[in-house]
Amino acid sequence: MLTIGQLAAYAGVTVRAVRHYHQVGLLPEPERDASGYRRYGPTAVVSLIRIRTLANAGVPLSEISRLLDADESAFTEGIHRIDSRLRDEIERLETSRRQIAQLAAGDALALPAEVTTYLDRLREIGVSERVVRGERDGWILLAARWPDRVREFIPYKIAQLDDPHVVRLYRTLSEVFDGDGDGAGDPRLEEAADIMACLAEQADTGGGVHADYEDMPHDLLDALAVESDPRVRRLVELMRERGWSGWNRMERLG
Repeated sequence: MLTIGQLAAYAGVTVRAVRHYHQVGLLPEPERDASGYRRYGPTAVVSLIRIRTLANAGVPLSEISRLLDADESAFTEGIHRIDSRLRDEIERLETSRRQIAQLAAGDALALPAEVTTYLDRLREIGVSERVVRGERDGWILLAARWPDRVREFIPYKIAQLDDPHVVRLYRTLSEVFDGDGDGAGDPRLEEAADIMACLAEQADTGGGVHADYEDMPHDLLDALAVESDPRVRRLVELMRERGWSGWNRMERLG
């Protein structure tokens, strides 16, 4: 006959685990003997080893009792059911691992490869990381709304980077947004507004300003730009002075 400490050592568990199994009803708790100690016999050892084995295999304690009392057929069915649930859990964890790995990839999180290529192209032409992050967040908004269409936008966006005016705009915005202050009186904002107005005029002439898409994503993009840097609000004001409203989707003022 074994004490609780001897039982735990024999089965390879802790005394605390044995007591917990008593509390949840998995292992019957014997009566105390004349000396006041609880003594465990071989049946308790076998039961505890079976409990430990099932618990180590990932079987929830709430299901162990049913398996211990099941006949061979019910035991096999129960094990298969648990195995199926564990496979689902493994798949979920593997998906989580892939998502976590994407965090290390930075821009690749929540974005298709075509967009990350475009963001890398921005870096190549000298766009600051702050501006690239703003672009990235904007593309995340678009990809969430139009997951199948964002890839259609990228060739046009990359082609735009061959335009020296677009490159100058990005570099000017990088200089402004990487600096301090609220932008008041900054001549670079005036320059950026001039370039944006020129590009909007070109796009309007070519029919490229008014895209046939719903308003909400564009409204979110405009709001995101303002939230990311207060100087965007000043730039929007300068654009209105030049006859254009909006940020992501420019519209000519009447």
